[in-house]
Amino acid sequence: MLELTIWHWVALAFASWLTGLGKGGVPGAGIVTVAVFAWVLDHAGIDEGVRRSVGLLLPVLVSADVVAVLIYRQHAEWRHLLRLLPWTFLGIIAGYFVFDYLSGDRLKTIIGIILLALTVIHFGKQFLLPGKPSDKATSRGELVWGVFLGFLAGGATMLANAAGPVAALYLIVMRLPKYAFLGTSAWLFLIVNVSKVPFMVDLDIISFESFDISWKLFFPAALGAWMGPWVARRLNQTMFEALVWIFIVVTGVKFLF
Repeated sequence: MLELTIWHWVALAFASWLTGLGKGGVPGAGIVTVAVFAWVLDHAGIDEGVRRSVGLLLPVLVSADVVAVLIYRQHAEWRHLLRLLPWTFLGIIAGYFVFDYLSGDRLKTIIGIILLALTVIHFGKQFLLPGKPSDKATSRGELVWGVFLGFLAGGATMLANAAGPVAALYLIVMRLPKYAFLGTSAWLFLIVNVSKVPFMVDLDIISFESFDISWKLFFPAALGAWMGPWVARRLNQTMFEALVWIFIVVTGVKFLF
């Protein structure tokens, strides 16, 4: 049985609230959540704290996803969801089979390199080739981004709950308006995170013991998601996009170190 102190609970509750805030419309608010959950389990003397934190956090993510979908459900761009989801599911399945062989830390390093490289490519292309691409080139480019980042997001979410910046990169490159971005990501993560549960149970990453902690963190996560729109309404499109890009770059750098 996990023995958590009051300070462990405070840290977990605060991280859960930040997660909800991020789901509710504040890009990057939950950037420290995975690290906090892993730190708490390590500090509590749990073996494989990073690995176990993935299962502890997943139900908390789902609780925040539900609130985010209730808030932004009408704003989703299903064209982008349907482009991402098949490849994301394939990434989840691949992550399931390599879960015991590829550590979350190693995958994060790979993701960090990819995020930063694609960010440089994106802005470099805008700077060097400022003209508007043809419709055919745009459609082909969207498909390539969807296949590659969808698969990467699936593997990242399965191994390290780290799909957030990968999905954000796809959605921001597609130039989705603020609320379309939030609605699409809300549905994407609810569907993806719920689909991960059977795999996590089979891997014994989610158990009755871990869920006994997770469900107690539903309230701060849901509260954060409920408060998020208050902040989102005060962000114009330029500010919102700037926050998303900062989130992507900071996460990429963080994953490398």
